[in-house]
Amino acid sequence: MSDSPLPEGVKHLVPVKPVEKAPKLTDEAKKELQSVGMMDDKGKLKIKGVSPKMLKRMKQEAVDCPVLQKEIAFVQCYVCRNFHSRISGKVYCKGEPLTY
Repeated sequence: MSDSPLPEGVKHLVPVKPVEKAPKLTDEAKKELQSVGMMDDKGKLKIKGVSPKMLKRMKQEAVDCPVLQKEIAFVQCYVCRNFHSRISGKVYCKGEPLTY
């Protein structure tokens, strides 16, 4: 991989790591997912454009969030407004403060 600079607006490059058991989604994250239609009332994820097989894999991954300063489930990272993109097992994060 080249040492090219991060894309404009991106402050962090965070590796995605596989975990045995992903961290639980926070209540704030669940409310956010439900408000944008990515989670039904029963708590089942339905992310448009993501296959069930990929979603299952995403649930088994986590990232060390540079904004929240803790390990979070990749699904929570994926729906965060700071999420820019994911390339080659790394997440490009905008790194802006979050207000829930």
